[in-house]
Amino acid sequence: MKKAWLIMMTFILSIALLGCGAKESTKSASGSSGEEKQVTLKLGHIAAENDPWHLGAKKFAELVEEKTNGSVKIDLYASSTLGNDRDLIEGMQLGSVDFALVAGVLSNFYEPYAILELPYLFRDREHMQNVLYGEVGQKLKEDLLANAQVRGLEFWERTPRQLTANEKITSPSELDGIKIRVPEIPASIAAWEAMGATPTPMAFSEVYSSLQTGVIDAQENPVALIESTKLNEVQKYLINTNHVYGYVMLTMSDIAYKKLSKDQQKAVEEAAKEATEYENKIVYEQEKELLEKLTGAGMEVVDVDTAPFMEKAKTVHGEFAKKSPEAQELYDSIVNTK
Repeated sequence: MKKAWLIMMTFILSIALLGCGAKESTKSASGSSGEEKQVTLKLGHIAAENDPWHLGAKKFAELVEEKTNGSVKIDLYASSTLGNDRDLIEGMQLGSVDFALVAGVLSNFYEPYAILELPYLFRDREHMQNVLYGEVGQKLKEDLLANAQVRGLEFWERTPRQLTANEKITSPSELDGIKIRVPEIPASIAAWEAMGATPTPMAFSEVYSSLQTGVIDAQENPVALIESTKLNEVQKYLINTNHVYGYVMLTMSDIAYKKLSKDQQKAVEEAAKEATEYENKIVYEQEKELLEKLTGAGMEVVDVDTAPFMEKAKTVHGEFAKKSPEAQELYDSIVNTK
């Protein structure tokens, strides 16, 4: 009887220990899935560290770290350290770059984005906002992911692109013979040809030296980028053509996105929205101050009648809208947005 009792007690104790072991194992498995994997990601862009792009990226990185309790950290690489726009996008497709701030070169990876680069497409800032932060903008993000495997997190605003040159240009006729650097974007090339210039596509990292050596005579960019990269040192005039109300997109490699947990993905998306509000605010707040810096450094600001420039540039709109049904749909939806 005593032996039987010992056997029975041993059996009961074994069952209890197994139960405890299963419970502990379950708890451990639950704990491991709940613990976020530590990861450090890379974000690159072409602007300088004092540019609103970088300040916005810095805010984004801070918010991501805060919202993930430090499990996701983002290292920032300004001034084309990780390459030019095309390099950054290709890096995201390969998984060697995790985030990037990019704009018009996206059209080389999903052609309808070229529509967004057409000069005088947006009537004003409000029109651009209604497009980018409405249904059209949401569809643009979805189409980019489907066609280029790059996630568009948020559109960030830029002040209008302006022309800079070493000659005082007040009308399209004065662009004749002017070699102007443009991004590697067919829509930009065609529009500046239509306005009378000789467009020269090149990476932005080459612009300063090319202006310095006379390879090109002019370039066009928002005031923030002109000031942060000291283009006033190699250009005399800033001409207010207001030809593109533009954007830069905070993008993410889909490869990197899928490596994150659901909670981390949510944190990144929330941080992107908050960083957008921050960047959009400072980019316009800084413009007046930056213009004062440029004029104080000897650059002359020239106001022009934009109507003749607009008339010439709009002659290429139809050419790009007709490139595909998707491009035509995008163009029409933008034009018809109130």
